[in-house]
Amino acid sequence: MKKIEHVGIAVKKLSVSIPLFEKLLNTPCYKTEVLTGELVNTAFFETGKNKIELLEGYSPESVISKFIEKRGEGLHHIAFEVDDIEAEMKRLSDEGFTLLNKKPKEGADNKLICFLHPKDTNGVLIELVASK
Repeated sequence: MKKIEHVGIAVKKLSVSIPLFEKLLNTPCYKTEVLTGELVNTAFFETGKNKIELLEGYSPESVISKFIEKRGEGLHHIAFEVDDIEAEMKRLSDEGFTLLNKKPKEGADNKLICFLHPKDTNGVLIELVASK
């Protein structure tokens, strides 16, 4: 793994959280994106070489809406950038980690992603993000 690509934070309302994080980080939100396949709206902030991603579910069926209902707002995942996502998925699967998707799928920024089950990573949802 190359670096932390971003930290994902589940929020109830981007309209409230974007201004909060703009003040907190002293930087503007540089991008918002709708991930229709996940029923999620996202907002991104740059902090040095890393990014913060805010995630808002726009449907009760969204995994983010369900996460917030169960656990409340807060840290959702940590994403790591990888050079070859398929090779990294195979390596981690061979090491005994449970992949939440068997093939890479499209995520934000049109990058391929894969999640690891938090039961195998001390309760932290880990996302792999392919380098562009």
